[in-house]
Amino acid sequence: MVTAYVVDYGSSAVTPINTITNVAGKPIKVGQPPGVIAITPDGKTAYVVSAINDNKNVPGTVTPINIATNTAGKPIKAGIGPVAIAITPDGKTAYVVNDNNYNPITPRQGTVTPISTATNTAGKPIKVGRAPSAIAITPNGKTAYVVNDQSNTVIPIRTSTNTPGKPIKVRRYPFAIAITPNGKTAYVASLTSDSVTPIRTATNTAGKPIRIEPDTAGSAAIAITPDGKTAYVANSNSDTVTPIRTATNTAGKPIKVRRYPFAMAITPNGKTAYVSYNNSRMITPINIATNTAGKPIRAGRGASVSAITPDGTTAYVANYNSDTVTPICTASDTAGKPIRVGRNPSYIAITP
Repeated sequence: MVTAYVVDYGSSAVTPINTITNVAGKPIKVGQPPGVIAITPDGKTAYVVSAINDNKNVPGTVTPINIATNTAGKPIKAGIGPVAIAITPDGKTAYVVNDNNYNPITPRQGTVTPISTATNTAGKPIKVGRAPSAIAITPNGKTAYVVNDQSNTVIPIRTSTNTPGKPIKVRRYPFAIAITPNGKTAYVASLTSDSVTPIRTATNTAGKPIRIEPDTAGSAAIAITPDGKTAYVANSNSDTVTPIRTATNTAGKPIKVRRYPFAMAITPNGKTAYVSYNNSRMITPINIATNTAGKPIRAGRGASVSAITPDGTTAYVANYNSDTVTPICTASDTAGKPIRVGRNPSYIAITP
């Protein structure tokens, strides 16, 4: 059975949803307050990051959830202010990014905590740059790339030894990262730049920045099609999404969407990209074949595209301000009946 796990920020819980019936199960209590979630490739365990209170210099935790029983295990101690998590393709290690930023005036050096999924134990923290915000792992599992917001760098971590490599300089305030399916290029989007930086993973060198749009800043998200041919960049300050042709690293014509796009998800068949916004009820589908925006789909208040089922039939939207999740039929781009979950649903992960 395929299950969607919804992180309820305001309830400090995770709500499982049966994707066949769209019925919510009993909430699973986790650490307070919960944030991002990731599921192992074998579908056996979900890991939920909780920041606790980074203003008081208190380490956060990661709660493992046994998917077979929907029970939470013993919390695993992470660093201060954990903000992101990624799991290696072989499922052996979960990497948790800790921003250590309890003093925003003078950001501290961040760390990454490796967790052995076999024993649910944390390893020695790996030092990265200041205020790390995102992480992505190559498809071969050999390298994890950590984006450092305040250092304007990306640090590669060799997963076999958990050692950081030489920082790779990128554009100012990098925020999001995505890696092509062939693992050859990592694309880094920056919040205050009109460019996206491609990184060649074979040499860990940054290529020429790709100009997105004149006088545009605020590249808040990036997603790559399953065939690896196109990277889509959400430009929050210009209300557009820009397609980048990965073969040539050239930007195409911006696609006009609604105000403040900040998140995206692409269907497994590569036909549609779904765009969500900051403080909106709407989700915009983009036809990837034509790079045209379709009619916006109405969801709940504070809607954010979170996850799409492995078969691509349903996109689940977390509605932060209405305590619901909206299922969207991808074949017709129509919203189904909202599913009641806990308070302030913020993230969703779906089992393989």
